[in-house]
Amino acid sequence: MAYVPGVALLAALVAGCSAGSGADDPAADSKPGSPTVSAAPPGKYRTLPESCSAVPRSTLKDLLPGAADLPEEQQDKVYEGTASVTFDTDRKVGCRWKSDAPDASRNLSIDFERVVSYDPAVSDDTRAQDVYTKKESAAGLSGGPSSTVSGTPTGSPGGTPSGSPSGSPGGSASGTPPTPSAPSTGSDEDLRPRLLDGLADAAFLDDALTRAGSTAQHRTVSVVFRTSNVIVTIEYTEQSALVTEVPDSKELQEKAQALARKLAETLSE
Repeated sequence: MAYVPGVALLAALVAGCSAGSGADDPAADSKPGSPTVSAAPPGKYRTLPESCSAVPRSTLKDLLPGAADLPEEQQDKVYEGTASVTFDTDRKVGCRWKSDAPDASRNLSIDFERVVSYDPAVSDDTRAQDVYTKKESAAGLSGGPSSTVSGTPTGSPGGTPSGSPSGSPGGSASGTPPTPSAPSTGSDEDLRPRLLDGLADAAFLDDALTRAGSTAQHRTVSVVFRTSNVIVTIEYTEQSALVTEVPDSKELQEKAQALARKLAETLSE
């Protein structure tokens, strides 16, 4: 009986520690009135498509005239494209195609970039918008007096691209001699670089006419769009075989935009 009080005391101490420890209570460290910090939501996309399979063969036939006239083995080589070198296919992928015809050659490239924010307070979408805005700014389309409303530059008359450098990939280098622009397609249609409505979350089109070497002219139409945390860049180029021929801006723009819409629809599926 001499040891009973000691055993009872030990049992009471153990019970008291267990009851007051709060080790299993999620709110044990919470303080009344302390703010709740939650991480920004992740982007919609966790992976990227296989770039060289992203464009249907039927679309490639339309975008790459001349390839369909080649022997079947050569056609297959043209349509399969060449994948861009990348070290992380979950973050960036791309593909290139080229075809030659008697009157001109065509080049097509597409690039997919998945943007990830490593700041828990900034979402992937917000970070992607920042990246996209820089591209838009480089093309000279980020707001200001020349910003677009409903896809048409404010205060701008209809016309065709001037061919002057715009800061985008494929823009002409400084000091490049001016070249004649494509024939006007009507005063109510503006084919100059502009923002695009109704394409993904944000989009713009750039158009530049430049010289290759001392004679041949080539036109590059670029369409860049953002959908959630993925940015897609399309570049569609035509180089004329004759010095006097100027690649048609309207045709290249229409085809580049049509491809952009197909890719946007595919990504959203």
